[in-house]
Amino acid sequence: MAKVEVERVYSIRLRHKMKKYPRWLRAKKAAKYVRKFLSRHMKVDPKNVKIDTAVNEKIWERGAEKPPTKIRVRAVKFDDGIVEVELA
Repeated sequence: MAKVEVERVYSIRLRHKMKKYPRWLRAKKAAKYVRKFLSRHMKVDPKNVKIDTAVNEKIWERGAEKPPTKIRVRAVKFDDGIVEVELA
């Protein structure tokens, strides 16, 4: 079992990024942005960010056109470089 290195809670603003995409692409782009945001802030490769299904369901809850304006997540980075993300 890997040891916990860092645990943080982030409020990720999605509105300012999603307005520039067509409505039918917004939830898909929001999910990708969450992965990119967390890889940048936790200093890991985007492939090592494991997003919980609850986070994905929260983004897609109102359909592809209306993702939430912001989402609050808890990110846990392990010493092997894997980041697990869940709703906070």
